[in-house]
Amino acid sequence: QVQLVESGGGRVQVGDSLTLSCAASGRTFGSAMAWFRQAPGEERSFVAFIDWTGAGEGYADSVRGRFTISRNNTKNTVYLRMDNLKPEDTAVYYCAAATPMKVLSPKLSEYDYWGQGTQVTVSS
Repeated sequence: QVQLVESGGGRVQVGDSLTLSCAASGRTFGSAMAWFRQAPGEERSFVAFIDWTGAGEGYADSVRGRFTISRNNTKNTVYLRMDNLKPEDTAVYYCAAATPMKVLSPKLSEYDYWGQGTQVTVSS
């Protein structure tokens, strides 16, 4: 069983930066990890993913060039660095983990473990 705990959310201004963390416990060796977000009234959507080695990563078009996903397997933690934040980035951000050896995917259904979410609010 894998447990994920997100932290680092908050209220910021347009153009600010914020880094989210996702601390994992349990077996994550070989697992792809991802960040999703859900704005009020909208479905949960893909933000970024990263493979076990950290060499493979991908981003939603809306965040590419502004957000950076990374991981530290020694600390069992995944990060999401968010730069140049916009009001449309306001959402609850969720960390997700796939079972080991699954290929990278932006689909919610490919992830088996989820955190409780952390709120990010960007004010203009």
